[in-house]
Amino acid sequence: MPPNMIFYFSGTGNTRWAAKELAERTGEKLLFIPDEMKDACVYELQEGERLGFCFPTHGWQPPRIVREFISRATFNVKNNTFIFALTTCGDNIGRAMELLNKDLGKKGLRASSVYSLIMPESYVCLPFMYTDTPEREREKITQAKRDIHIIAEEIANRREGITRTTRGATPWTFTHVIGAYFNARMISDEKFTVDTEACIHCGMCERVCPTGDITIKEGLPHWHHTNKCTCCLSCYHHCPKHAINYGSITRKRGQYYFKEEKRKEE
Repeated sequence: MPPNMIFYFSGTGNTRWAAKELAERTGEKLLFIPDEMKDACVYELQEGERLGFCFPTHGWQPPRIVREFISRATFNVKNNTFIFALTTCGDNIGRAMELLNKDLGKKGLRASSVYSLIMPESYVCLPFMYTDTPEREREKITQAKRDIHIIAEEIANRREGITRTTRGATPWTFTHVIGAYFNARMISDEKFTVDTEACIHCGMCERVCPTGDITIKEGLPHWHHTNKCTCCLSCYHHCPKHAINYGSITRKRGQYYFKEEKRKEE
């Protein structure tokens, strides 16, 4: 197993971008959590290595798939292993990092430095949540590019004891009341539908689903209903014809996914 590991999960690409930026600047090996969960999930770290976790905030908590991965995994670490975590969010994360460290604590681990990185909003399934305006998207991404440089430098230098997170005004309520209800009752693929007249049968939804929860049958997406869905909305946001919706609430909502920039050749 390669040294200096970052385990990450991403749906619409915000966290994938952040994790890749960290990996390129610090030398970490990127490991995609859904892929890792197909195997034994046993990891050995040597003296002086780093261990990182990157994930989006789902309902002011770490995503269920991330928490399940940590519960299943075995991490054999040394006393001087530097552990860090970064979560992306639209505005604030509540007490998501406290929950992460509670899960890690059951494995005898703790993320000593934790970060939140504000990125464009992608969750649109609640009445008060919308995608950002194009201008606000650009502002957030521009600032995130500045912030990720600072975070990467601190991680590379093993700066411990850093808590740079945006928790919001009532973090306990958001995480343990609203977030608890959200993650217990609203993480499901049951409400996804496809407009058969608008669908162009491109298969994009199947390709971008990070957990393999969609199969194309007779040209149309079918969700598996096997508890694999994380409600990341990747299928919804990537659909080129806005043919996928979550109930009726998203029919007039915007779409967003992080568009990777092509790097110029040196």
